[in-house]
Amino acid sequence: MGVESTATGRRRHLMGASAIVLCAVVIGVTDAARAQIFNLPTIRPPADIPEAPAPDTAAPPALRGPTLQALPPPANPAPAQRPAPPPAQAAQPQLMLAARYGSNLPQITSGLHWRIYPVKPDTAGVFRPLKEERTATPVISLPPGNYVVHVGFGLASATRTVQLRSDTREIFEIPAGGLRIHGRVGDARIPQGQVAFDLYPGSQFEPGDRRVLAQSVAAGDVILVPEGTYHIVSRYGDGNAVVRSDIRVQTGKLIDAVVTHRAAIITLKLVSQYGGEARANTQWTVLTPGGDVVKESIGAFPRVILAEGEYRAIARSDDGERPYERTFKVVTGVDTEVEVLAR
Repeated sequence: MGVESTATGRRRHLMGASAIVLCAVVIGVTDAARAQIFNLPTIRPPADIPEAPAPDTAAPPALRGPTLQALPPPANPAPAQRPAPPPAQAAQPQLMLAARYGSNLPQITSGLHWRIYPVKPDTAGVFRPLKEERTATPVISLPPGNYVVHVGFGLASATRTVQLRSDTREIFEIPAGGLRIHGRVGDARIPQGQVAFDLYPGSQFEPGDRRVLAQSVAAGDVILVPEGTYHIVSRYGDGNAVVRSDIRVQTGKLIDAVVTHRAAIITLKLVSQYGGEARANTQWTVLTPGGDVVKESIGAFPRVILAEGEYRAIARSDDGERPYERTFKVVTGVDTEVEVLAR
């Protein structure tokens, strides 16, 4: 019955398993259990043949002994086999790039920005760069195919479609030059930070509106532009000291332009007597003789940079008294204080 119960328990535990596993369980039971399963009579051996002794259910002697010790490693173990390296991929063709100012002009050695685009946009309809380099002569490995190469050199640029089948060298021509601008009042150079420049294409005398190419350029900065004529707007301070001038840029040359302003720095003071203390929290308005407002500010010592000419200063104190005013004249390069008497 113990064997039968074991077989039955195994059948219940292995329900749903494959037929091969089920057969293995049935073959492992005794003859009596098999007869009950298949409704067959029990087969007994003849009287002259003794029954086989019951098997010893105890563990074999070999398994009762002490724990087996691990065998020592061989004296010269065979080296572990490493997987074979993957097959080398075919080398991609190389695209070698360079740029120069013109066919008979020197090579450009800095300031270049290269971008490589596919000839077709992506699924979103956008052209995204595949590679970018900022060296003068990059060497780029790409799969064979067609590409659009764009090189930027400041505000100048060039674009070309390249067919890449094997190693290819492409030289781009960018007819451009550099422009560096400074401001000056008389013989004195205007310090950096007090003057800024806007750059427009074409001459100031040409009709039509133009979009600004570079805005608020600091003095001494180099602007890289295509060869041609440009219109400079120079702003000294935040008043009315504005000068417009034209300049021509030549290929492969750095042009140093100096814009001369006829202006001066004026410091305003509202005082009870000349040479006295300035009143704080004074509201100021500077007007042209025609009544146009040039500058408005608040403070005891406001500074304003004004172009050469005549002006009128109006001061309003915070004490609620009537406004005070004075006319004054600006002389180029003569920085001065303008005192307005509060009486």
